[in-house]
Amino acid sequence: MPDEKPDSHLSKSRARTVPSGRLERVARFGGLASGIAGTMAWNGARQMASGTRPQARDLLLTPANARRVADQLAHMRGAAMKVGQLISMDAGDMLPPELAEILGRLRSDAHFMPGSQLKTVLTKAWGATWLKRFAKFDTRPIAAASIGQVHRARTVDGRDLAIKVQYPGVRRSIDSDVNNVATLMRLSGVMPKTLDITPMLDEAKRQLHEEADYAREGHYLQRFGALLADAPEFVVPRLYTDLTTTDVLAMDYVEGVAIDTLATAPQATRDRVMAQLIGLVFRELFAFRMMQTDPNFANYRYQPESGRIVLLDFGASREFAPGMATQFRRLLNAGLDGDRAAIRATLLDIGFFAEATAAHHQDSMVDMFELSMEPLRRPGAFDFANNDLALRMRDAGMALGHDRDFWHIPPMDTLFMQRKFSGFYFLASRLKARVDLRGIVEPYL
Repeated sequence: MPDEKPDSHLSKSRARTVPSGRLERVARFGGLASGIAGTMAWNGARQMASGTRPQARDLLLTPANARRVADQLAHMRGAAMKVGQLISMDAGDMLPPELAEILGRLRSDAHFMPGSQLKTVLTKAWGATWLKRFAKFDTRPIAAASIGQVHRARTVDGRDLAIKVQYPGVRRSIDSDVNNVATLMRLSGVMPKTLDITPMLDEAKRQLHEEADYAREGHYLQRFGALLADAPEFVVPRLYTDLTTTDVLAMDYVEGVAIDTLATAPQATRDRVMAQLIGLVFRELFAFRMMQTDPNFANYRYQPESGRIVLLDFGASREFAPGMATQFRRLLNAGLDGDRAAIRATLLDIGFFAEATAAHHQDSMVDMFELSMEPLRRPGAFDFANNDLALRMRDAGMALGHDRDFWHIPPMDTLFMQRKFSGFYFLASRLKARVDLRGIVEPYL
């Protein structure tokens, strides 16, 4: 069930054939660009007729265009939809609320393959007689998202499985999809034209190629299962290699409810679960030196009967160089000591800014890091509900982000780890948890 939405959302989706040919996908992007251009021309003419001089960025970033993009990416799925999801998650605060809401639908509105297309994919992966291996195979998926959909099945030897099936053509279209979405982003004016996003695009392609390799994901599923064998608070599904290929991933079906349903659970339950999840992040960084970097809530489930947390989707797993843990240990110690000179030096060493970065921009980055350290500097539990830290962090980040003189892309490992921490902060705020963050991190420092 990795990286997919819960089945309750599927009632809003429908079976739609995934465009799998490169030319077909390129044509859809061309049609999308033409539709956006048409909307721009119409709105521009209306504004000029009313005596207003239109700005190109305002004509592009409209609800109608955002809806057109979201609908088309949801139909195309694959890398196109995945990049759209990342934009909605990571840049949502930078967009007008109505646009962020429309793009946010990409996180829950994936369609699924019709039965005929599903059968073609499974026949290619398992052979023409694959159905004989199953006592039951539910053709309607229990979850669907950008790269694949998940089906529940029972084998003739009695295994209860969740089987993740990749949409056809995903791997072949990754590079062109990413390039085409980047072109749309450049046209939109969301990012400055002087910013070199080539390293980010290259990394996005690399990561998406890795996520589209289900054999690789199965490898990390097994590794995390072994690493967490001594952690009874977590459940990692077992992999079945006899049914796993590059396009199909077979694992135990594990019961659980969406992690964010704990928002109505007793305070003690919310506090315990968030402490365990945050503890896992620090363990991944400092002990495993390997992290599942996708904080999507759908990747975490909860078992009310046992109180255990189910971990899903290891496609976005990354291994870190040993020096990275050392750098962040030094940064956290400097933050706890309130040593601004050491913070600045370590942020520079990690790559959050460069030597040539203006002094006031460096100061802004140090200020933001010191803000993020507030929960760790406080003794006892930090109350994620009754504080305005998230708002202050958001305002500081938006102010820095809107300053086009400071657009800097940090190292990719740092970017993805930052995203994981931000996602868990958001989840802790959603659950209104109280967590002793200093107590969790101190053993690693």
